[in-house]
Amino acid sequence: MKGRTKIYTNQYFVGVLAVAGVTLIGLGAYDVVGHRVVAFMLLLCVSLLALFMDIRPVVVSATLSVLIWDFLFIPPRYTLTVGDTEDQLLLATYFLVVMLHAVLTHRIRQAQRELRRKEAKADAVRFYNTLLSSLSHELRTPITTIIGATDNLMSNGEMVSQKDKDDLLSEISLASLRLNQQVENLLNMSRLESGVLELRKDWVDIKELVYSVLRQFEPGISKWRSTVFAADNLPLFKLDFGLMERIIHNIVANVIQHTPEGTDLTIHAECRNDSLVLSIADTGKGFPQADIEKVFDKFYRVKGSKAGGTGLGLSIVKGFVEAHHGIVKLKNLPLIGAELTIEIPTEVSYLSGLKNE
Repeated sequence: MKGRTKIYTNQYFVGVLAVAGVTLIGLGAYDVVGHRVVAFMLLLCVSLLALFMDIRPVVVSATLSVLIWDFLFIPPRYTLTVGDTEDQLLLATYFLVVMLHAVLTHRIRQAQRELRRKEAKADAVRFYNTLLSSLSHELRTPITTIIGATDNLMSNGEMVSQKDKDDLLSEISLASLRLNQQVENLLNMSRLESGVLELRKDWVDIKELVYSVLRQFEPGISKWRSTVFAADNLPLFKLDFGLMERIIHNIVANVIQHTPEGTDLTIHAECRNDSLVLSIADTGKGFPQADIEKVFDKFYRVKGSKAGGTGLGLSIVKGFVEAHHGIVKLKNLPLIGAELTIEIPTEVSYLSGLKNE
């Protein structure tokens, strides 16, 4: 309420100041242009104010402009008396025009706000419909796998061979990881959508973080030929550890999800002009050129891609990178595969001891 009152106060001040400024210009040009041209100048001033201000400050400014025009410009000047019928009619018309303009402009702005509100509501409905549609499959599948495997173990425990038990436990583990990934992505997207994402920066050993993320995909990642290139003297970067972990995790998960086993997965980290440059490339089939820009949209999935995932992974990557004031780029490599590169400007330090601060 106090903020709204302050806005109104500022608008009243701006309105009075604008009318006063035009009045001074009109007084200086009165002998040349006459009082009727000054009326058009004041009308233009009030019309411009109506485009940017609320109705009450505009009405006050319009009323002030009418009184000033009558008192300072309409003969006989310096009185509120209007000399002839033509000027009386002109004054009444002027007052009617400025008021109608103020009211109509206000109503147009209200209609525009209402339209934007309805569009935002429609977008929200589409967002949640898409979300529920995606979740109906992507969350149900791992849950069904976990329930089925546990039921099998509990009902037929003594009749199940050790190998089958190991396979069922492996299925439960993989389904649990997949379920956790979907929940993490939903929570992270919620943080981005809420606009309350706060960075908690600390010194990060990016090479150590990359290896830590890759270990999270064991043993399945052994089916991909992963290689990490990072200089031994790579500095520490001041970043949000949790967000960077999700960035790398989502990119690697996207590669594993959409490339066949045996694909090369190459991660290259370097410091360039006090920025972290992290590139993750693969030797898969790449992306259709028309989809390069769209893959960072929420819920977007390339046509013909494998089942699994909600289409949030790369959208979250982009959001978390931009939260660090960085940029993310995706391109197809000349011969085969694709490369995703993130570049984040940040503080760097070559003192490894800072990791323990």
